[in-house]
Amino acid sequence: MEKRNVLQRLGWDIGGATDKWKHTFKSRLLQHRAVQAAVGKRWALVLMAVAFLLGRANILGELAPFAIAFFAAVSYLRPGMMKASAVALVAGSLLSPHLQVGSIAAQIVVFALLQRGLARYEKSEVSHAPALVFLSTFTVGLFADIVATNLTWYAVMMTSVEAALSSVLTLIFLQALPVLTLTRKNYQLRHEEIICLIILLASVLTGTVHWEIGAISLEHTLSRYLILLLAFVGGAPIGASVGVVTGLILSLANLSAIHQISLLAFAGMLAGLLKDGGKMAVGFGMLLGTSILSLYVGDASHVLQSTYESVAAVALFLLTPKGMIRTIAKYVPGTQEHAKSQQDYVRRVRDITANRVNQFSEVFKQLSKSFGQLTEKNHVLQHEAEVGHFVNAVTNEACSTCFKRNTCWEGDFYKTYKFMTDMMTEVETKPDFGKDDIRTEWRAACHKTDRVLGILQKQYEKYRYDRHWMNQIHESRKLVSEQLFGVSQVMDDLVKEIRREGQGLFLQEEQISQVLEEMGLSVHRLDIISLEEGNVEIEIVHGFKRGFDECRKMIAPLLSDVLGETIAVKQERWDDPGEGLSTVRFSSAKEYEIETGIACAAKGGEWLSGDSFSTVELGNGKFAVAVSDGMGNGERARVESSAALSILQQLLQSGMDEQLAIKSVNSVLMLRSSEEMYATVDLAIIDLYSGKTTFMKIGSTPSFIKRGEEVLPITANNLPIGILKDIEVDLVVHQLLPGDLLVMMTDGVYDAPGHAVNKELWMKRILSEMDTDAPQEVADKLLETVIRHHDGQVVDDMTVIAARIDKFAPEWATFRWRGDATIERPRTVS
Repeated sequence: MEKRNVLQRLGWDIGGATDKWKHTFKSRLLQHRAVQAAVGKRWALVLMAVAFLLGRANILGELAPFAIAFFAAVSYLRPGMMKASAVALVAGSLLSPHLQVGSIAAQIVVFALLQRGLARYEKSEVSHAPALVFLSTFTVGLFADIVATNLTWYAVMMTSVEAALSSVLTLIFLQALPVLTLTRKNYQLRHEEIICLIILLASVLTGTVHWEIGAISLEHTLSRYLILLLAFVGGAPIGASVGVVTGLILSLANLSAIHQISLLAFAGMLAGLLKDGGKMAVGFGMLLGTSILSLYVGDASHVLQSTYESVAAVALFLLTPKGMIRTIAKYVPGTQEHAKSQQDYVRRVRDITANRVNQFSEVFKQLSKSFGQLTEKNHVLQHEAEVGHFVNAVTNEACSTCFKRNTCWEGDFYKTYKFMTDMMTEVETKPDFGKDDIRTEWRAACHKTDRVLGILQKQYEKYRYDRHWMNQIHESRKLVSEQLFGVSQVMDDLVKEIRREGQGLFLQEEQISQVLEEMGLSVHRLDIISLEEGNVEIEIVHGFKRGFDECRKMIAPLLSDVLGETIAVKQERWDDPGEGLSTVRFSSAKEYEIETGIACAAKGGEWLSGDSFSTVELGNGKFAVAVSDGMGNGERARVESSAALSILQQLLQSGMDEQLAIKSVNSVLMLRSSEEMYATVDLAIIDLYSGKTTFMKIGSTPSFIKRGEEVLPITANNLPIGILKDIEVDLVVHQLLPGDLLVMMTDGVYDAPGHAVNKELWMKRILSEMDTDAPQEVADKLLETVIRHHDGQVVDDMTVIAARIDKFAPEWATFRWRGDATIERPRTVS
């Protein structure tokens, strides 16, 4: 209820939206249930047909391990189909060439009893299914041998073999059944699952043994049809594998068909090799493969019968709908449909993630807006309440017992109210306002002027303290509003990044891979992360030998020409040494590059300095150089300065605005301790594309830009962070040129000459007289000069950072391989 009231105060219509949502949800739920019911009935019929054929199937003329294995898989994966599948299995066994109705029915009953017994003790798990199947099959077979007085070692061995086969088939069917009924939510199948599915389908085909339509054997026709389907979808490897597995299982069911193993394997391989030619080519491959091998194993009549069976299988294959083939292809790795299904799945996940992050962003924006509106509204109401508070205090204490009350507040209300507000203004503007300063017209209008003044001064003293804390609350709300809005902006940027990465870059990947292949540079994998201009990111996995540096010498220059901008190697790492693969990330080279040098010393030669520094690339084409000086020296100062820089660095890398990041760090430092602890922050953010540099100096010393013989100071007047609740951040923007040297330092270095010397002129002279522009040498020499100035003593914590900006020059020139290999960039997602 409270949440509902809050949302209504924020202007959100809850009632109408809730009713509309409920109606939409109910209608969609009913539609979903209707679709699920239709699909469930269809797959129930499929499972019953499979159960019927598996009940009829047997191998070696006397073993029937398929029925109990399938029943066990159904009992755990589709409990609602247990009774129907049991009936179908028993019905199929009635039509088996080797009548085994009693054995199959007994195995099902024993398994069901064992499972129910375990379920009563809450121990019926899928992992127990193979053991229950083995126990059921072995018990029933052993009992049958005892009753038939046929208890021999051979009979016990065959019973054990049947029980073991049933147990193994149970594991196989548990893996294959979810794939067969398409209940798997993802299309990423392991090779083991594919093999299990093939074994299940081949086992089902054994249920058609000795069924014939004229001169055509149904088992041979359906097995070749199955091979045609999977060879067309997965190519020669899948076709040959299916042929081997199907031929092996069919030969166990019918020993006279032992040659079917080689025949189906060769035909499946030949059909798969011709899959690029379409259905007709695959069918021709099947006809050719079966005809060639049939010539070696049979006479003319056998060859003619095999041809009829292949023609019938090809006819069924040609009549198969494209939708069914596409559905099967989604589950076979390596196919275009499987790759597309994976891409669609990733795209859906990415869109859902982007929408969810966008919703959070809108929530933060709404909260920020609500805090801002609340603050402005409270400011207006507060002023009205202040005036009313003063007037009520005077009327209650001074005017309530006065005989002129009605005359003043009813007869001359506006005049009295004006006198009161004027006196309030005087008390507020002049804290030392006394009785002698009261105007004559005020005394003429009120004979209790002295008392009114005393009451106003007393109330104003209380009001002054109240206003101080109200201002604190007001500033806190304003800061929270700004921070919430900053978080929403970061989330918006994240949404754009997610949607940008969701663009299809497969065509561009293929184009680049083709160009590399033409150059003889075969790569294992190429992934394009981004093709946005100025923010290109490409990852390549290769197996080149170390020492030749093909990535920098050949691939990077080639990508620069193909993409029309300079590309450089950003990162290179070697993976597992046994595989010999290396992962290289290429990215857009910035217009400028930064070289830094750092020199620091702790006060008195101690190990721990109160200064902290950071040089980091923010990831958005900007480079940050920062120095922080904590209050005092030693560990406590180090903690404050390092905390300021680490929080600031993380906020900037997340994409938050620079001023808001500084204010957030300031509020964090104030909340860290009740004591007065502060830290200076000297921050320079350099745009590596334009060279434009933004300086934010919070209580820090000036920085200097050395441009040839000229030295330019950069100053700003801001208090350190951690002192005031609200700070104003003055930004100073300068354009850096190639060859410029930026020097930043803490007060331990800047204050070295003492108070009697102009520190700025002294530092400019020291820098201008240096005969080097190497950043590290400049930092070392400046620190050495300051220490020598103090006769070798380190009187304070000292830190110097020097950063030189130069034009980026690629190591190798670009070149064109041949032809027009320009890559078309995708449009940016807004």
